[in-house]
Amino acid sequence: MHNRTKRLGGVPLLICAVSFCVEGCTSATGGNYPEPIPGSITYGGQPRTKLTKSPIGSWFHHRFTDQYGRTVEETYFIQPDRSLLLTSRIVVEDIFDD
Repeated sequence: MHNRTKRLGGVPLLICAVSFCVEGCTSATGGNYPEPIPGSITYGGQPRTKLTKSPIGSWFHHRFTDQYGRTVEETYFIQPDRSLLLTSRIVVEDIFDD
């Protein structure tokens, strides 16, 4: 019995760690997600039309010019309720710009 208890000792810790990771991934408002900016699809709220043909769980990119004239690329995730979650944003560097 002592060996079995010792062998299972790390399981609760593993379950706790996995739960924490899943909670962070599924949180709609939590996490380190960027706030929408002018030009973002979700700036001012969710779009009126839903992406009905796109599979839930899929992601896509949106490229636009921000208010400072920079090219920005954002990545969106389609959530189970078909709302969009802005997951990342990068500023695309122009290698030909001085």
